[in-house]
Amino acid sequence: MKVAVSASGPDLDSPVDPRFGRCANYLIVDTESMEFEVLENAAAMQGSGAGIAAAQLVAQTGAEAVISGNVGPNAFQTLSAGNIPVYTGATGTVREAIAAFNAGQLQATGGANVDARAGMGSAGASAAPGAGIGPGMGMGAGMGRGMGGGMGRGMGMGGQMGAGQ
Repeated sequence: MKVAVSASGPDLDSPVDPRFGRCANYLIVDTESMEFEVLENAAAMQGSGAGIAAAQLVAQTGAEAVISGNVGPNAFQTLSAGNIPVYTGATGTVREAIAAFNAGQLQATGGANVDARAGMGSAGASAAPGAGIGPGMGMGAGMGRGMGGGMGRGMGMGGQMGAGQ
């Protein structure tokens, strides 16, 4: 079976990317032979519509299933329209995700497991309404030595891109 796996890198030992629409690459893997091709995700940097564009790209490869950490509603709807089942919650490397898939340890999902635009911020996290997702002026990513105190709710100097916009 030919499956598309969202990946952070270009090989089977790359981590599964938790984002479907904004991952760096898709590895299109034959689950029996483990032969694969790398498909760069050109939709990853789109301002909007990344999930739909990514789903269309994957569907064009002839993939019969998708494995990812998370999938949003637009990508899920597009894949479902193409009768491509989606398996979410995958972690570890692409190789490990394929092994879990082959062993029946991944279950097809019945819908999106994150909100639209979830991949625009941190991997797989949904943004609270009104929360700034764009570049801010804080240290971020734990590099502020605990001085941030959660003060980044729309007060940064970066552009605001709330979940509802």
